[in-house]
Amino acid sequence: MGTAPEYQPNYVMLNYNNSSTIRPPPQRRNIPRYQSNHHHSHGGCLKCVFCCFCFLIVLIILLASSIAFIYIALNPKMPEYNVASFDVNAFNMAPDFSLYTEFAVTVKANNPNTDISFIYGKDSSVVVAYSDSTLCSGKLPAFHQPGVNTTLIQVVLTGKSEFGSGLQEALMDNRETGKIPLLVMVNAPISVVLKSFPLREVVVNVNCSLVVDNLAPNKKVRILSSEYAYAFNGMKLQM
Repeated sequence: MGTAPEYQPNYVMLNYNNSSTIRPPPQRRNIPRYQSNHHHSHGGCLKCVFCCFCFLIVLIILLASSIAFIYIALNPKMPEYNVASFDVNAFNMAPDFSLYTEFAVTVKANNPNTDISFIYGKDSSVVVAYSDSTLCSGKLPAFHQPGVNTTLIQVVLTGKSEFGSGLQEALMDNRETGKIPLLVMVNAPISVVLKSFPLREVVVNVNCSLVVDNLAPNKKVRILSSEYAYAFNGMKLQM
């Protein structure tokens, strides 16, 4: 016969100072909690981005306003160029189909601006071509052109080129008809000066398609027609 189960007494024995011999379970410790700063740092980054964006917008508005004010105040106009005269000093054909030429070309540069001047650099070039073949070349002088000014630039161009028989015959035919097409190509570095403040240098390209009546040395050459095309740093402009 099994032993009877032990029953827990429904009382607690106290010691001499009336305290229980049974210790209560240890108190539950609170785990320290640390507040995360992730939310605050994320909000701070958004504020910085927003402030930078607002500053950039204000800067763009101020810059655009300044450019518009300068444009309205100065009323800038493009300089104008044309070939004023074309003289032939030498035009000699050799039996080996080589051609020696010397031209004296006068280019008229007109600056209609009041408060804008131009500084022409030294690394310029002027080329005269016939039917995609170079006849002669030279360069513009370096100079400063003030506002409301017209300057006549005289350029002496020399060159020796090898012409085939076909090209030489075509040139002779044009000389007989009195209509010789030529292409004058001007390439010049120019710095724009606003009052007394120079801006960055730009490269100006001017292509002038001329038709002259003759290329005889020491004879007056008449320019029958001319067409001009302009480009700044490779960007073509319609004139």
